[in-house]
This record gives sequence, structure tokens and C-alpha cells, in this order.
Amino acid sequence: MLIKVKVFPSSKKEEVIKKSEDSFEVKVKEKPEKGKANREVVRVLSYYFKIPESKIRLIKGFKERNKIFEIKTTEQFQSKP
Repeated sequence: MLIKVKVFPSSKKEEVIKKSEDSFEVKVKEKPEKGKANREVVRVLSYYFKIPESKIRLIKGFKERNKIFEIKTTEQFQSKP
């Protein structure tokens, strides 16, 4: 599943806000330098979806506020015939 994420780095608190079925806002404390905020977003999303960080991959928007992540859920693996 692909999700759109708008990131707010350097926030006072960390949180995930669901805007629609595939759109989220994520606030992280890390600054947007050297990929620190991106790694923190992955960590926060893994906690939110209750899946390992290895199941989340940044697809687009490495240096932008608007990003696209791929989330590999167990449902995707079980739906194969």
C-alpha cells in the first residue's frame, strides 16, 4: 500500500494525523538534515502501523516535505493465491 505523508520536521512533539485513507501528516522532533527527519518518520510510522521499520520504504520526496511511502503489511503477503 502506498501512502502520502506531509512531514513537519522540528516539531515540539511527535504524532501521526490521518487525513484520509492514504494521506497522513507526521510531526517529528528531528531537523531535516542528513536524512534524520526521514528516519524518524519511518520510526514513527512503524509504531503507528505496528509493523517493523523494515516494512516501510520511502519511495518519493527524499528532500521534500511531501513524501510517498510504501507500507508492506502482512495482508499483502497473505492475499497471494
